[in-house]
Amino acid sequence: MILLGLILVLLAGGALALVLTEESARYILFGYTFELNQVEMFLAGAAAAAVLLLGLWLIGSGSRRSAKRRRALRGARAEASNRVARLEDEKRELERRLERSPEPGDRLVSRGSQNTRP
Repeated sequence: MILLGLILVLLAGGALALVLTEESARYILFGYTFELNQVEMFLAGAAAAAVLLLGLWLIGSGSRRSAKRRRALRGARAEASNRVARLEDEKRELERRLERSPEPGDRLVSRGSQNTRP
């Protein structure tokens, strides 16, 4: 949307440059000659202004959408980082508990050996 808005603004700027550089009401554009009266000139100016405003609106709308998407992405990254930090803390706590236990892992082995009789 931003790119389309920029193109429309450039078109309106080109129309303004065309009007400012011509000395008469006779315009040559792409090999065609246009002679405009006051009403046609007013309508052409109004159309150029409308194109300019539409282009500016598209640029603003696209910028807001991009900013919103960046904010959401930043929030998701922060939330994922917090989740990873919580999991790392939980892992460290479980490792500490495992180191403090009197019989690390022996209970599981002994239970398994009691259930299997030859």
